[in-house]
Amino acid sequence: MEPKIVAVVARGRNGVIGVANGLPWRLSSDLKRYKARTWGKPMIMGRRTFESIGRPLPGRESVVLTRDPHFRAEGAHVAASPPEALATARRLAVLLGADEIIIAGGEDIYRAFLELTDMIELTEVALDIAGDAHFPALDRRDWREIARESPPRGAKDEADFAYVTLERLRS
Repeated sequence: MEPKIVAVVARGRNGVIGVANGLPWRLSSDLKRYKARTWGKPMIMGRRTFESIGRPLPGRESVVLTRDPHFRAEGAHVAASPPEALATARRLAVLLGADEIIIAGGEDIYRAFLELTDMIELTEVALDIAGDAHFPALDRRDWREIARESPPRGAKDEADFAYVTLERLRS
C-alpha cells in the first residue's frame, strides 16, 4: 500500500507560516507534537526550510527539494524535482516501514504537493502576524475536518492554538 502524503504545518489566522526563513512564533508544545508526528518518517522540505533547521532532524529522513544542482546536505537526500523527491520519499518510507510521507514546507513545497496531499495536520495559531511565507489557500470543498483539539497553552507557548486534522475528500 502506498504511504499517505501528509502536510504538517502551523499557520496563523491570516495564513502566515513563516517570516525571514523562520517561524514567526514560539510554540514549544507544537514543536514537541511535530517531533512525535514526524518521527520515523521521510520528510520532503525545501532547501530554505532545511537551511533554517540547519541539519537533518534526528529520527527522520530529510528529502531536500532544490533547483540548485550544486546543493549538497550531509545526511540528507537531495532531489531536483517534485517527482524525484516523492520517489525518494516513497523508497525511504518502504525502508523505514513508514505509512506516511511528511510534507514539511515551506510555501513552495506545500504548493507543489497540495494536489497529492491526502491529509493535513494543521496547527491553527491564534495570531494574525506579519510574514513572508503563507500556506496555500484550501478549497474547503476538497477537505473535511476529522479531528480538532484545543490543548491548554503551555508556559513556553506565545499564543493559543488548536490542532486540526483535515482529510481530502475523494470523489
